Amino acid sequence: MIKVGIIGGSGYTAGELLRLLVHHPEVQLDFVFSTTNAGSAISKQHQDLIGETELNFTDTVNSDVDVLFLCLGHGRSRSFLENNIFSAKTKVIDLGNDFRLNNDQSFLGRDFIYGLPELQKAKIKSAQNIANPGCFATAIQLALLPLASQGKITDSVHINATTGSTGAGVMPGSTTHFSWRDNNFSSYKVFTHQHLGEIEESLVQLQSDFQAPLFFIPNRGNFSKGIYATLYTKYEGSEEEAIQLYKDFYKDAEFTMISDTEIHLKQVVNTNKCILHISKKDGMLLITSVIDNLIKGASGQAIHNMNLMFGLKEKTGLELKASAF
Repeated sequence: MIKVGIIGGSGYTAGELLRLLVHHPEVQLDFVFSTTNAGSAISKQHQDLIGETELNFTDTVNSDVDVLFLCLGHGRSRSFLENNIFSAKTKVIDLGNDFRLNNDQSFLGRDFIYGLPELQKAKIKSAQNIANPGCFATAIQLALLPLASQGKITDSVHINATTGSTGAGVMPGSTTHFSWRDNNFSSYKVFTHQHLGEIEESLVQLQSDFQAPLFFIPNRGNFSKGIYATLYTKYEGSEEEAIQLYKDFYKDAEFTMISDTEIHLKQVVNTNKCILHISKKDGMLLITSVIDNLIKGASGQAIHNMNLMFGLKEKTGLELKASAF
């Protein structure tokens, strides 16, 4: 059994991680660290876990666990690792943004690998430490990687993507409370979102001459979970050629698939799937990408990475079906 420790156990990301890990057949939950909830039952904070686990939160760690998931706020993973020493055998999977960019991937003797399985599965299998991708970054990269693999991103890419309210985290804020979010829609961080850096580095990895601008408009939706992204760019080939390119690129991917019909969020919410739809009109290739922001965009992808690192079948603990109604 893989002994697992979770740091920062009270947020949405940790809640989904716990929900999936309590029934993972190869995992033993060793501890869930939370300074604000130490001593209280995990099921008190995550009420969907009543009857699923008897564990309490703790403010101490076991430095010898097999894998450590960091579910801290962005920018806090480095300080935690500076102040807490773990065994050399302990694998670290960071769900924050501290180690995603190339210049940030070496820290205190640990080298982090960017954990997008569809991009570099072989490296993940042999990795000791993983920087889990961002949620928007996951949806957008999976929409663009096949084009980059053939050097076909030659013009600007226009991206419009909407995320659910859980993407803003569990702490309440002026744009997350119900009366503001309900029956509302807004954009934020237009053209400047923090996930652009990791997206660009992945595209360069496959298309070395990539330098086309990414015009990304992130939106807040009035729903809880999911990301619905549409992207379009100039494309010289036919729609049929593009569809085949995507199907060939993802032919061995366990969780990313191409739909021949138009797609919607209910097909992926509560699963680790990314579903893509490809069409072409007036010389523009339109790619639609849908994921669950907390699962494929965070906790499910982290478990997928763990499965690869420990030589398990990729779908172990992740055979999840969406609810269509």
